[in-house]
Amino acid sequence: MERGTGGGRGGKPGDFGEVVDRRIGLDRRALSMGSDSGGSGLERRRGPGRRLSDFTRAAEEGEMTTEQFLFLMAIDEFKKANSRTFPSWTDVLEVIRLLGYRKTCQSQLTLPMAEDWLEKPDAPANVRPIRPEDREAA
Repeated sequence: MERGTGGGRGGKPGDFGEVVDRRIGLDRRALSMGSDSGGSGLERRRGPGRRLSDFTRAAEEGEMTTEQFLFLMAIDEFKKANSRTFPSWTDVLEVIRLLGYRKTCQSQLTLPMAEDWLEKPDAPANVRPIRPEDREAA
C-alpha cells in the first residue's frame, strides 16, 4: 500500500497509521495576535506577562465570591425547578435578569455585529409574561 493513497480499511486519509498534516491553512494564533482591532475583549488566552485576574484565579481555585455563589445557586435552582440539565443561553439570561442585573453601563467589549444599549437600574426584568393577577395589582 502506498502512503497517502487512502488504502486503509476505510479508504480515507488518516485511517490506521496514515499521517495527515492538519496544519495546512492559516495559523489562527497569528491572526489573533496580529490584528489591529484589539479583539472583542473576550479572549481568555494569556500571552507572556499576562496574569489571571483575581476574580478568575479565585474561581478556578474553587474560592467563589458571594456573587459567583449566588449565580451558581440560582442556575442550579432553575435547573431543578424546570427539569433542565443544560439551560439554554436564554434561560441563563432570564436567571441573570431575575437576580436583578440590568444593563446600566457602557459595554467594555467590542462587538461589531451588536449595538450597545442602556436601561434604568430599576427597569423590570421583562423575561416572563405578566400574569393577570399582577396586572390588576399594577
